Amino acid sequence: MSSASGFAVGVTVVPVDDVPSPWELLDPEPARVGEPLSAWLPARRSAVEAAEILGQIVAAEAQLAALRVELVVDLAMARPAPADPLPGGHGAGTTGPAGVSEFLPDELAAVQNCSRTAAVTLLEHADLLTTVLPGTFGELRLGRLDWPRARGIAAEVAATGRETHPAVIAAVEAAVLPVAGELGVGKLREAVRAELLARDAAAAERRRQQRQRNADVSVRPVGDGMSEFRALMPHPDARACRDAVDRHARAAKEAGDPRPLGMLRAGAAADLMLRPWQDQPPVTAHLTVVAPLDALSGGALPAVFTPPGVPAPIGAVDGEPVTAAHLRELLTRLDALGVRAPAGGTLEIAITGATGALLACTGRGALERLARHGGPLGPPGAVDRYRPSAAQQRFLRARDRTCRHPGCTVRAGWADLDHVVPHAGRGETSCENLCCLCRRHHRLKTHAPGWTHTMGDDGVLTVITPTGVTRISRPPGYRVVSEPPQPPPLPAHDPPPF
Repeated sequence: MSSASGFAVGVTVVPVDDVPSPWELLDPEPARVGEPLSAWLPARRSAVEAAEILGQIVAAEAQLAALRVELVVDLAMARPAPADPLPGGHGAGTTGPAGVSEFLPDELAAVQNCSRTAAVTLLEHADLLTTVLPGTFGELRLGRLDWPRARGIAAEVAATGRETHPAVIAAVEAAVLPVAGELGVGKLREAVRAELLARDAAAAERRRQQRQRNADVSVRPVGDGMSEFRALMPHPDARACRDAVDRHARAAKEAGDPRPLGMLRAGAAADLMLRPWQDQPPVTAHLTVVAPLDALSGGALPAVFTPPGVPAPIGAVDGEPVTAAHLRELLTRLDALGVRAPAGGTLEIAITGATGALLACTGRGALERLARHGGPLGPPGAVDRYRPSAAQQRFLRARDRTCRHPGCTVRAGWADLDHVVPHAGRGETSCENLCCLCRRHHRLKTHAPGWTHTMGDDGVLTVITPTGVTRISRPPGYRVVSEPPQPPPLPAHDPPPF
């Protein structure tokens, strides 16, 4: 349908029988059966109109997803488990709302024409959204949060095993929902994991230890004589393994091996495990540990004194959030108070403040001097040239971690350091005017007409498309701190002059 001021996307429900439904009888405009939705719109649409309609479609899909969630819950409530367990069965279902039939996932799979696994996941997400994630579900119902992001939040809460206190989940929702639309689905899930970890570190530590005990390797065939080799292990070890094979592969590439880099990585991994006795080219490792001041000093309050939902300081290793206990354990393994680098490599400590903003990027010597003498923490100063200084490069790659274009996940080590305000246009070479952009998005910013990029002193990047769509990119770990609501003044029981 269209109006004088613009376009709107609607959803028409068409009955499949010959008897008009009450909805059809109440609809003054008959359904146009057999026509695509585009037939309701002008044949030629401008870029601005197309962008507006696409945004409306996203909102309509979100509302349809919310309706599907409600209908799934309705179906679940109509399928209670029998009072007595069925012979040869397992009694009440273990997935979705409590007390439902064990056969509910199979019925839902048939209704949705999907696999039973997909039905089980949908049931679990529907239950979580309607019971413990009311804020997320409310945004979904209003079309302000799309289904992939709502599903991602539910998936991260589901991964906690339903042991998380409701106050913790409410606090996580309050922290991530204001910025959920600014983050890609992967980054949003990372933010939810970090918030869950910060607000319930004891439970996160229990889950980590349990998953560490479940560490294993597996093989999954993918066809055509190929298989995936998987290893579940602590994140720092996994990153170190991946970096090791990457460095061996790049060394082979530089030596003239013509094979693709991915193929060289796979071959290096096999060689390191199957032929470890053979001489291998030496490699070095660089590790960046992101640590809040409280986590480094051990000054955080014990969990027993922390109310549910109040965030505790957390750290990160190569972008993956870790508990303060995990961080101190890692630092202990690295000769913590001495903070020594891995053999043949380098180690940096990226110190963050209460909001998660990066304060400084330092090494062992500077950290020891800071511990002895104190001093201010801040980013490296501006330089009077185009090329950033080495200190600026270290600080910015630790702050951004990936390309800062909204939704991009290219690692900062493979990205360019770009002047947000061009250097030729009097833009400073300073940490407040530089950010990491992968080569694709660097070229977009430089050459694509109609795009605008602005960045605040806190590193928050705002990107506006040629059709006026605004997206926000915040540095990883950065928290939006809202002012707590002020309580109303107490009523005067005895007004003056009494």
